[in-house]
Amino acid sequence: MSGFDEREKAFEQEFLHDRDLHFRIVARRNKLFGLWVAHRIGLWGDAAERYALSVVDSEIVGRGDEAVVQRLLRDLANAAVPATEQEVRAQLELFDEKARTEIIGKTSYGT
Repeated sequence: MSGFDEREKAFEQEFLHDRDLHFRIVARRNKLFGLWVAHRIGLWGDAAERYALSVVDSEIVGRGDEAVVQRLLRDLANAAVPATEQEVRAQLELFDEKARTEIIGKTSYGT
């Protein structure tokens, strides 16, 4: 294998690793975000877990962050829970930071 082939393979592996890492961070972030909303709308235990996993699924099917934010805003409004878009987006950022710390911390230590 030539040096070029080895570099190409290394770049492909790095790309796959980065994509996997991003996927895991977004999934964790959305679960935390979903649990936050679930508790605000009065869901606990298994119901809260199911709700949070449905938020994770929303991202997995490719709808993206904007669709997740809009869905959670609607869910909060439907439950008559006051929340501004700014508040919801701020929570999304906080959970993104927390998920990054959790996932990258696990990855760094090999667990």
